[in-house]
Amino acid sequence: MDASVPLSDIKIRRVGADTNVAAFLHVPHVTQGHDPYWVAPLAMLEAPRLNPKKNPWFKHGEAALWVAERNNKPVGRISAQVDQSHLARYKDATGFFGFFESIDDQNVADALFKAAADWLRERGMKRCLGPFSFNVNDESGLLIDGFNCPPRMMMGHAQPYYAGLLEAAGFTKVVDMRAYLTPMDTGLPGKQLTWLKRSLDRNPSLKVRPIDMSRYDEEMKAIGEIFRAAWVDNWGSIAMTDAEIAHMADEMKLIIIPELVSIATVDGKPAAMCVALPDLNEMIRDLKGKLFPVGWAKLLWRILTRRSYVSGTRVPLMGVVPEYKNKPMGSLLALLTVGAVREASLKLRMPVCEMSWVLESNTQTCHSIEAIGGRVYKAYRMFERAL
Repeated sequence: MDASVPLSDIKIRRVGADTNVAAFLHVPHVTQGHDPYWVAPLAMLEAPRLNPKKNPWFKHGEAALWVAERNNKPVGRISAQVDQSHLARYKDATGFFGFFESIDDQNVADALFKAAADWLRERGMKRCLGPFSFNVNDESGLLIDGFNCPPRMMMGHAQPYYAGLLEAAGFTKVVDMRAYLTPMDTGLPGKQLTWLKRSLDRNPSLKVRPIDMSRYDEEMKAIGEIFRAAWVDNWGSIAMTDAEIAHMADEMKLIIIPELVSIATVDGKPAAMCVALPDLNEMIRDLKGKLFPVGWAKLLWRILTRRSYVSGTRVPLMGVVPEYKNKPMGSLLALLTVGAVREASLKLRMPVCEMSWVLESNTQTCHSIEAIGGRVYKAYRMFERAL
């Protein structure tokens, strides 16, 4: 642990999307910039994410941001947020924290947690849950295992001491989430493969196809609706709004590879999907969060050549509509979509995929991924504390 910073020397400064947001974005460069596995997010993507005028999450959420400073230099940051969609569903007076970063100093961390807790109490919250940046549909959980390799896109990185700072501040575990590294060249177990072939022969109404980019908005709306319905009973689930689905589609469009987005239909109606994205973090890892003066040209070239430049993918979205859940047809649809993505990944020479995140309690999904060679290589934890 670093030498403790006296509380009197720590200043907690409130920042906003249009005031000193650059200082907020700079903090991870201070706390994690020394780590060869940390990937600096692109400031041009992070700034709009924090802006209420550009991020549709703010239509049902309110957030506050703080930076911790010592001698006018940043040493930590945190957000606190209240999500009305969460409160409407769970009625549990729970607010969130997120974007947590700190040097290895408990006084700094405690000062940040106090700022977030006070803000949440003022809004009637009785419990603090996180980290979410900003809610469960965004970057979620604190990395607690798997520090020795870079994170995939939309997954967080942390220093090993971060969890200790939270625990010393009174936070306790709620649930762990797993990230699986899955080889694309392992075949389905023999029994599953036989069952899959027979099922396809007997069900001509079943079809699997890639996304139709000429109808991109319509296709992404269908994917969003499947995801919204499929995960409604998942831990902490908050339904994405239509505006959030459209925003997600806009953000994905630049890097999406049609063959890696699989949609299964029953009688022509979308019933399941699996979305694998080329790992954006591989494209930006050496840019240090900046596109100028030459980073933009590097990124543009890598996006244009992503089929050959990127070696790995991440599956952030997959699901089956509820009417087939926990039924043989549901398993069949999941195998069809994942199988199509795996075949496309091999053809595109993207041999490894991260499937994340998966709740540790979701044994059915865990066993399914492990059956095709997936192994847990990172773990993330959600924490809570009474206010």
